[in-house]
Amino acid sequence: MKFFQVKSVEETYSLIEEMIQPLTEKVTKPLFNALHYILAEDIVVKENVPGFRRSTVDGYAVKAKDTFGSSENMPGFLTVIGEVKMGEEPDKALGDGEAMYVPTGGMLPEESDAVIMIEHCEDLSGLLNLYRQVAPGENVISIGEDLKEGESLLTMGTKLRSQELGALSSQGITEVSVYRKPVIGYLSTGDEIVPIETKQLGIGQVRDMNGITIGSLVSEWGCEFLYGGIVEDSREELEKQAKEMLDKTDCLILSGGSSVGTKDYSVEVINSLGDPGVFVHGVSIKPGKPTILASANNKPIIGLPGHPASAMIIFYLFGQVIVHKLQGWKTDEKNLSRAIVTKNLPSTPGRTDYIRARLIYQDNQWFAEPIIGKSSLISTLVKSEGMIEIPSRSEGVQKGDLVSVRLFG
Repeated sequence: MKFFQVKSVEETYSLIEEMIQPLTEKVTKPLFNALHYILAEDIVVKENVPGFRRSTVDGYAVKAKDTFGSSENMPGFLTVIGEVKMGEEPDKALGDGEAMYVPTGGMLPEESDAVIMIEHCEDLSGLLNLYRQVAPGENVISIGEDLKEGESLLTMGTKLRSQELGALSSQGITEVSVYRKPVIGYLSTGDEIVPIETKQLGIGQVRDMNGITIGSLVSEWGCEFLYGGIVEDSREELEKQAKEMLDKTDCLILSGGSSVGTKDYSVEVINSLGDPGVFVHGVSIKPGKPTILASANNKPIIGLPGHPASAMIIFYLFGQVIVHKLQGWKTDEKNLSRAIVTKNLPSTPGRTDYIRARLIYQDNQWFAEPIIGKSSLISTLVKSEGMIEIPSRSEGVQKGDLVSVRLFG
């Protein structure tokens, strides 16, 4: 078996798109329990929102033409004929030269076509002084202006945030069809790895930081996380526990064991779990070259580097895409930003580099300050808000260049 027939970052993303299939199992969730689930149906607007013309401000419903020419120097005058109470329909239509008080969200009387804010007028015992003019439609929301009957409200594959749930509730929808949340299983490998609750470390031991960092990302991205613990450096034990974990989950993550060495059984074990097996063994990237991606009977398997920082970066870059694909979330890359780099950063052509950075806002622009340190250092991630991306075709970037930054979170 040849090791590290590396793929480019672009090739890796293409293979993920080709090899990973979304889950299709649907469940019905009440709106109050549907946050961050992925919508499994198209939703069409059944009722106009609003269902009546309403005011966006506290003020007076008027005919816009009656206000033309009004100013602080030459106020206009209208007769106040009443007020609209919240949740009630106006008891009369508006005539020429008349105004009616209406609160924010209140229903507008017939024949009115604008609202003048209370800050721009003054009610003097029923005589309304106007200190500015308003245009037709000003401070008014028309019927269906927010949501129009018959139009698409939400499409299948939309992640349900609080605003989507609010839109659904406006239609009287109390429950919704969503895709089941994927269950992501995790195993750490290595005799040197010990549980995080270990009080006193032995010589050469390290706590299982990857378990908590990867697990928290899985939860943050809207999936269920199943921690399988730590596996000793034994092919038989790794194969046994990996099979058991894969049976319980929709995706399996293995951390460690993907570096060159006599104890490296990861590829053989992963290929034993099911077809088609490993499709990426090494990515032309820094950090994280010894990355393994595979599929066993339609279940993704991710082999992460053992170093915590490298593992987290690789999981951000590729694990997140795999998780979203499993979820059925139709999403584009949105966590990219642009900033001015503060240092020269050399790079090797043919390899994509990701440099941790903190963002600084100064002189009305964003700067990306590289956090320089060995790829294994978790402290560099704690200090950073994102990663500067140096494409494989580049020999690096110069201080003052505008660079792409992949934001964490």
